[in-house]
Amino acid sequence: MINNDGTKLLNIEGASEKLKTYLKELYDDFNVSDDKIDQIIQRFHVEMQDGLEKDDGYLPMLPSFVTSRPTGEEKGTYLSLDLGGTNLRVCNVSLNGDSTFGLVQQKYTITNEAKSENLFDWIANCVDLFIVEHSLKPDHGKTMIPCGFTFSFPIIQSAINRGTLLRWNKGFSVPNVVGRDVAVMTQNAFMRKHINVKIVAIVNDTVGSLMASGYVHPNTQMGIIFGTGTNGCYWEKREKILKWNPKEDIPPFEEMILNMEWGAFDKISSTLPYTPHDNKLNRKSISHGLQVFEKMISGLYLGEVIRNALLWLVDRRVLFEGRSSDTLNAANKLDTAYVSSIVADKSPNLDDVKLIIEVTLSIPNTTLIDRTVVQEVCKIIGLRANRLSAAAMCAVLLWRPEILDKELTVGIDGSMYEFYPGFEQGLINETYRILGPERAKNVKLTLAKDGSGIGAAVVAMIACRDHT
Repeated sequence: MINNDGTKLLNIEGASEKLKTYLKELYDDFNVSDDKIDQIIQRFHVEMQDGLEKDDGYLPMLPSFVTSRPTGEEKGTYLSLDLGGTNLRVCNVSLNGDSTFGLVQQKYTITNEAKSENLFDWIANCVDLFIVEHSLKPDHGKTMIPCGFTFSFPIIQSAINRGTLLRWNKGFSVPNVVGRDVAVMTQNAFMRKHINVKIVAIVNDTVGSLMASGYVHPNTQMGIIFGTGTNGCYWEKREKILKWNPKEDIPPFEEMILNMEWGAFDKISSTLPYTPHDNKLNRKSISHGLQVFEKMISGLYLGEVIRNALLWLVDRRVLFEGRSSDTLNAANKLDTAYVSSIVADKSPNLDDVKLIIEVTLSIPNTTLIDRTVVQEVCKIIGLRANRLSAAAMCAVLLWRPEILDKELTVGIDGSMYEFYPGFEQGLINETYRILGPERAKNVKLTLAKDGSGIGAAVVAMIACRDHT
């Protein structure tokens, strides 16, 4: 459980006055006031409106072309692909028509070569392996297996099965893809290998989580990813999407899921509580100056912000007696999974923290004060991520205040939500503070476990039904 306000950082027993001075500076950097949270929500609404009015708005607010809510009664068997920051999941999903489903899946770890060179041929190879291993064939009378592709990178869609890549993130840098249709590139890779799979829908991972949650809980209003990266989507009324000008005819609709790409929030640096440790990370990242909100709250970056803060203390000779190591000095060596273990350690001597610092980070002979400082620095930076995450979620809920009058579900996927100690409870606590108890009690958070794989199958079913 994340401690409520991070103030233990200011009261570490046995800490020297010099250490306390620097810890106070860190606390002031990373503590987010209630007033700041309220400012962030107001800024979210400004950027959402801007993104609804024009294509180059502060927030992208991208149309998903998904206009039918799932009911739980959808049936059929569909292939789905889920390309995330670290894995490709290939799934065979059977929708049973009663809000239940069957799932056979295989995970493939994305190679560095695939992230930087031959991504689409690598995807095709994985799909081929899966189809052969599970003896999958098209339905009787069909020549192709329908597939929904969850593509968890910023895309602009021109149809439910067309998506042009805006930019890479999450450490990907495959050349000659930005500005091109990733559905077509994937389909071409399938054709080169004679794979009988047809991409009928391309889905952002957040949209997939919303649709997967909606299949089980039809009152789902939002989908969120709090994992390697972060993003949100929600059902928006047709009349609010002022920039709507589709290139192709689609049937009339009352509402559509909008993919917000909220990792790009506050790109003009007007509102978020930046610290020197955030700026150091940003300067050294592939996506310099982009995705600044994502860099404050997502799993890919959280450990690196913490590493920067710890090195800042080391440089002032108040942590580890001023000692560092090649491991701690190297970028991205403090994985967020280690941070979760550090935060969760309740042993009197912080034994797990000791193991991570002394073995994983190669810094021997730590004191209990050292270990406590490391744990409390992790907690305060994790707490900031938690509160900023809640601010984004509540900003969207407050954007459509009428939905808060009755029970609604928010489908959330991702390792931060599922595994980071206290993250879910922190979201709930902050939701009650921001919305007030009367409205907050109507908001139910649910883990859309592996939601993007199921959600892509649900969207594939709807695409086959509504667009063929």
